[in-house]
Amino acid sequence: VLYIFTHDSISVGEDGPPHQPIEQLAQLRATPGVTLIRPADANEVAEAWRVIIPMTDRPAVLVLSRQNLPTLDRSVYAPATGLAKGAYVLAECGGKPDLILMATGSEVSLVVATYEILKKEGISVRVVSMPSWDLFEAQPEAYRNSVLPPDVTARVAVEQASGMGWARYIGLTGEAVVMHGFGASAPAEALQEKFGFTVATVLAAARRQIARA
Repeated sequence: VLYIFTHDSISVGEDGPPHQPIEQLAQLRATPGVTLIRPADANEVAEAWRVIIPMTDRPAVLVLSRQNLPTLDRSVYAPATGLAKGAYVLAECGGKPDLILMATGSEVSLVVATYEILKKEGISVRVVSMPSWDLFEAQPEAYRNSVLPPDVTARVAVEQASGMGWARYIGLTGEAVVMHGFGASAPAEALQEKFGFTVATVLAAARRQIARA
């Protein structure tokens, strides 16, 4: 069984907050026996179908956005085939990272934009796309540690939803740019500014993490 969820964030809130799915990602991730995939762009959507179609032992939920999103240039960033493992290194500056930026879905392009700024400043940053937590948790520990090295504690997660569950990946000292209440009724750009889903906000969190580390 495949469920397709749309309107996946506060960025589709011009009709008001009642239909904004603040809590649903956390709820679905907490439901046993369900695979949830929230792709970042068209390439990840295609890869999600390759994972879902042969899946016969459990229901899958494909979480999609209604808003316009960029399609990441995979000649610059890592191939979307990494989606099959739930999370993968999308971009990095080389060497041990000073900071890990992680996100799902429509927020991946936001952390990529932040990464590009920090890279120009000479900061070693890794971007991790995490479309499916349960697929990632099913991977061997060695793979999970290769994506999220335990000794890199400067971490920022970004998702336009409840922050419940992110502590598993950012640790006790990382930061999560997430929702802490319901949304509002306004155009997407105004909502993103109001609730802090901007490059400036993510940059500030990144700089705090680097300074702390």
